[in-house]
Amino acid sequence: MDVLGDAIARERRSDATALTVPKSGRRYDYRRFCTSAWKTAHVLRHIGVRSGVGVAIADDPVPEPLLTFYGAATLGAIVTFGPPAEIESETRALVVPTAETNAYSFGAETKQIAYGGPPDDPSVSYFERDVWSENPTAPPDHIEPDQPLFRSTRKTYTHGDALRAAHETVDEYRITTDSTVAVQGSFTDPTVVIAGCIAPIVAGAHLSIGPGASGDVIVGGRDSDIDAIEPK
Repeated sequence: MDVLGDAIARERRSDATALTVPKSGRRYDYRRFCTSAWKTAHVLRHIGVRSGVGVAIADDPVPEPLLTFYGAATLGAIVTFGPPAEIESETRALVVPTAETNAYSFGAETKQIAYGGPPDDPSVSYFERDVWSENPTAPPDHIEPDQPLFRSTRKTYTHGDALRAAHETVDEYRITTDSTVAVQGSFTDPTVVIAGCIAPIVAGAHLSIGPGASGDVIVGGRDSDIDAIEPK
């Protein structure tokens, strides 16, 4: 695997559990996770997301932010988790819960996508409806390992940076297809993104997120097995 989209390639689809959210009981197998990420990418493309532009995503332990992260990655977009109230002009998509759509200030170049319920504003895309109706095929975009994938307050990480660090995490913590990786920390933390959101999917493991998440490896939170990752 050289870029994040390789982790959700067609051959990665299976009936094995990819993602669970204990608080709500939601579950995605690898077939549904991959397909939903592709469909999310198509929704993002419709509102102007392409290589090199920004996608801001709520720091929220539910499936929609993760699907947006993987979908945006297949288009070459640069993701930021936990956006500030003032959205930068290069941000093309802002993906947040419906209840938070009025909490941000942004220009005409930024389009909102809301999840968790239909938005009242017709100019705001409705995640569940629009993703459901999209074409379940992988985007054709070609992404290089040296392209930016996501950024934190400290630095910007490329696809290559993140994938190398994720593979190192898989090897060091012996994450296999039988493992469960529990994410209890914030998506604004690069360690959580790499070790918690990328490494288990790369390994074909089970990723569990949010309150009540438990597993063989815990990322973030007081009892985290992984303190920090700084890709070389």
